[in-house]
Amino acid sequence: MKSIKTLTLLIACAGFMTITTGFSQTKMVGGAPMYPSKDIVSNAVNSKDHTTLVAAVKAADLVETLQGEGPFTVFAPTNSAFEKLPDGTVATLLKPENKAKLQGVLTYHVVAGKYNAKDLKKWIKKGDGMAELTTVNGDKLTAMMDKGMIMIKDGAGNVSTVTIADVNQSNGVIHVVDTVVLPSK
Repeated sequence: MKSIKTLTLLIACAGFMTITTGFSQTKMVGGAPMYPSKDIVSNAVNSKDHTTLVAAVKAADLVETLQGEGPFTVFAPTNSAFEKLPDGTVATLLKPENKAKLQGVLTYHVVAGKYNAKDLKKWIKKGDGMAELTTVNGDKLTAMMDKGMIMIKDGAGNVSTVTIADVNQSNGVIHVVDTVVLPSK
């Protein structure tokens, strides 16, 4: 009887461990594991799909900020998202004299707080199909749904799709997006 109780306890503990590890799932982004125990920058530097974003974060002197306590929700554009911008846009933004503008673009992709896809979907539903998000740069983004996918729209009407949601970090969460959204400021 004692061994049955012990076995039952072990099975119950194993089930608990499975549940708790589900909250800290390591996801693959750009061919690299994104560890929930690491901060946003420490993970992003390993993604081959985010080399442009990482270079921009460094040029904008935002590394220390995004390695900070947070929490942050980051809509992280891929390299191909930056390639959709008009020719020369990225090179121009990376110039030292355009640092303030680059900071504005990058902080437009960041919302203070940690909001997973479930949170965003709940707000979208509550807002009758749209949820307004205030970004770190003070400008607004609109979250909405299309065919089960979370979409992010900027003030000019450019729409980005969340392609990988809920990439948990020690200081927030990343949602990978396929288009750079641009602030009106």
